[in-house]
Amino acid sequence: MKKRCQWAKDEPNITYHDEEWGRPQHDDQKLFEFLVLEGAQAGLSWTTILKRRNGYGVAFSDFDIEKVSKYTQKHVEKLLKDESIIRNKLKVNSAINNAKQFLKIQEEFGSFDKYLWGFVNYRPIKNKFKKLSEIPASTEISEKLSKDLKKRGFNFVGPTICYALMQAIGMVNDHTSECFLYKK
Repeated sequence: MKKRCQWAKDEPNITYHDEEWGRPQHDDQKLFEFLVLEGAQAGLSWTTILKRRNGYGVAFSDFDIEKVSKYTQKHVEKLLKDESIIRNKLKVNSAINNAKQFLKIQEEFGSFDKYLWGFVNYRPIKNKFKKLSEIPASTEISEKLSKDLKKRGFNFVGPTICYALMQAIGMVNDHTSECFLYKK
């Protein structure tokens, strides 16, 4: 049996852990997806979001940044009735707002990827944690990222959400040293 990070005990966490979490991601559409999902997760468990991930894909036009940036109040009202996502008005509006800000960053930097990965000098940080309890909720880098995103008009991008985003997209490798993916 494979040894995994302690949080990956059951589905959908096992598949997510084994196939995505901590792997460097550079596709802007995927980065937007994780930005939306991490924002939606605030105050909830990641398992809750993973179980609704397909619903989010449908609800947010497969995370098409251009389309989401043009969502109107009509879209918001429809989304707030959609049981396949978290029906929180602030989080729904945040996803739309963040799409607009995302486009501005793409324009300024050429891609959101280039902007985001610049915070870690374009190379993943490999941490050496033995236990889940050693992993911080935020770091100096996630605090800088959060501050910059907020300055640029993003919502639901506090330091903890930013660190979770950094973990998800592989900017940091927080697989614990006992995990079979730690060395990969």
